[in-house]
Amino acid sequence: MMNRQFVRFLLIGALNTVFGYSIFALFIFFGVHYSIASLLSTVLGVLFNFKTTGRYVFNNRKNSLLGKFFLVYAIIYGCNVGLLKIMNDFSISMYIAGAVLVLPLAVLSYILNKKLVFEVEK
Repeated sequence: MMNRQFVRFLLIGALNTVFGYSIFALFIFFGVHYSIASLLSTVLGVLFNFKTTGRYVFNNRKNSLLGKFFLVYAIIYGCNVGLLKIMNDFSISMYIAGAVLVLPLAVLSYILNKKLVFEVEK
């Protein structure tokens, strides 16, 4: 049985994804270049993710943890790109590779956020 906190993490992750994509689509709608739209939606998305993940998943509202949160996202990004490269080297479709990596990277993100960012103070 899945941990309730992890289930909340997945649900909040879905909300965060909708938020980030909506921001990207809004910028595109207003004629912003895709590279700028992607950058701005990523930054705003991470800030939104920090607030929702901290508050609703880990019951933590400390803004001082934002740097650690960005670091976790950088690690996840690096793992994602590295694993995509390996899969690409084996001629695996990037659509399939991306889909295969969603759950393992979500688990890794949950673990890193729980242990490195929002660890309960003792």
